[in-house]
Amino acid sequence: MSKTADVLVLFDENNRNYFTRKETSFGCVIVSERESFLITDFRYAGYVKDCPGFTVEIIEAPALYETIRNCLSKIEAKAVGFEDDRLSYGDYTRLKSELKGYSLCPASSVIAARRAVKTDDEIERIAKSQIFNQVCLKKVIQQIKPGVTEREIAALITYEYLRGGAKPSFDPIVAFGANSAVPHHKPSSKKLEKGDVILIDTGAVLDGYCSDMTRTFCLTEPCEELVKVHAIVLEAQQYALKYIRAGMTGREADSLAREYITAHGYGGQFGHSLGHGVGVEIHEAPRLSKFSDEALVENMIITVEPGVYIDGVGGVRIEDMAVVKADGVRNLTDFSKNINL
Repeated sequence: MSKTADVLVLFDENNRNYFTRKETSFGCVIVSERESFLITDFRYAGYVKDCPGFTVEIIEAPALYETIRNCLSKIEAKAVGFEDDRLSYGDYTRLKSELKGYSLCPASSVIAARRAVKTDDEIERIAKSQIFNQVCLKKVIQQIKPGVTEREIAALITYEYLRGGAKPSFDPIVAFGANSAVPHHKPSSKKLEKGDVILIDTGAVLDGYCSDMTRTFCLTEPCEELVKVHAIVLEAQQYALKYIRAGMTGREADSLAREYITAHGYGGQFGHSLGHGVGVEIHEAPRLSKFSDEALVENMIITVEPGVYIDGVGGVRIEDMAVVKADGVRNLTDFSKNINL
């Protein structure tokens, strides 16, 4: 709980999902040490009736704030923590108006810190999601051949996820040739040509938790510069994975790969951060960035994804997910990083 708030009132769908393990499109979750509540409507009555640790309130939508006030009164709350980084100005104004007499305390940083450090159960779920992700990508790679389009490969990835009972954790990034120089390229009608480098960044949501992985490869031999860049990016990632550990800041972790890439002449082509946290959302705390002084804590799950992007030529990114430990990291990814798969 927040140092200033004695209760959390959560409207964001991902926060509600995190605390209850129930995915609903409408409602509110109230978390307190005394009693916690899951408020939603008739559509989810059967789904949420078994929600350990939460008193379930099934309501009609207009009664939402009245129900919140009743719950807060029941647990004698005084200071209410709210999602200051998620609520719009309009939603905050409504909350302030509806909860007159309560002290509203920004609590997003508290929620993010709690979500960033994973339980053993969460680590197991995320590890399974990454294994599933790898199985799906392996199937799709077997279907890549000259003439196929980026959109077709992205669709195949999504199909494999849905077929296996999951969904994409973000729109798959599939980039051929020079398109791979755009880190978040949107799949297009470009067809794969001989010698094109292939960059695929994709992840699944399985059992409520995300996975994330990027591989860059070629069916034949790409241009000489991209072979060189691939080796540099891979070495930078391996170096970072070897030395990242709990207690290090996000800035220090980022520098492990950034300084290596810079020393090899490509610092200006590595324009994004080294990585981010992963959980019920694909991007969570912490940030492995040259701007982050946040300390890494044991059992955070992070991505390690250095990249180099050369306009008009192509790009290389290699990404694994790992669990931060006191003496290093436990890599949750086991998928070939060879340039020729």
